[in-house]
Amino acid sequence: MITAIILTFNEKLHIERCISNVQQVADEIIIVDSFSTDGTQELARALGAKVIERKFIHQADQLQWAIDNLEFKNEWIIRLDADEFLTPELVNELKNRIPLLPPDIMGVHMKRRVYFMNQWIRRGYYPMILLRIWRKGHAYVEQKWMDEHIRIKDGQTLTMKFDFVDQNLNGLSWWTSKHNSYSTREAIEILNRKYQLTASSISKEGLKRDKSFYLKLPLFLRPLLYFFFRYIFRFGILEGKAGLIWHVLQGFWYRFLVDAKIYQIERIARIENKSIPQVLDGEFGVRL
Repeated sequence: MITAIILTFNEKLHIERCISNVQQVADEIIIVDSFSTDGTQELARALGAKVIERKFIHQADQLQWAIDNLEFKNEWIIRLDADEFLTPELVNELKNRIPLLPPDIMGVHMKRRVYFMNQWIRRGYYPMILLRIWRKGHAYVEQKWMDEHIRIKDGQTLTMKFDFVDQNLNGLSWWTSKHNSYSTREAIEILNRKYQLTASSISKEGLKRDKSFYLKLPLFLRPLLYFFFRYIFRFGILEGKAGLIWHVLQGFWYRFLVDAKIYQIERIARIENKSIPQVLDGEFGVRL
């Protein structure tokens, strides 16, 4: 069987669905909770999960702490967000394939299927292939403020045929508020990489991604080009009104907001003759 790790904060709306779903493949479920106040912890315990509390800094820090400090009874570990779940086809695939994997396979990628406004966003975004399953002791988390990835230390990986689903049940106001917070974290991460503000644990794949064509483009132009790439050239336009909202908000607005915060931080640093960490501390209360 598999051990599941789920990071939570006020996930009462999703936690029962997530735990009940992953119990089909996992006989140990560990919740690392950031002091929820909505009953998430109580509901998780009632469903048989082990709950541990820890102050949240960012996703990568929280997950790496769990990997380094918790005892897992199983050889294989799966990480899910509370608003994610496995499709029935993937459940069967994991049951059949995980026990038979050769010893040189240390990590397993899965394809993420995003639902937005109850619609699967098929064009322009799918699939996002992520490493979410690994052998105990053979993986680490890139220490990034945003868009962290799990990487294996050695061995090989493979990709499952079927999908897992990301379907958040909160409304649009919640989504935009959360992505405003995400945009701050992503702006910090881009500045962190640009100015080498902290020591890096980014893999070669991560460094290659950080130096991608997108980040070499001018501020404010790149989110516009990215939106048109997804919406026109990858046929997001065929996803209807829900797809239009998704691609405008997630593919343009969110990334424009990241650029605006980068511009604001660098401008304040230049005008007030401050370091980037000083501005981050003053504007956002973030200490690197």
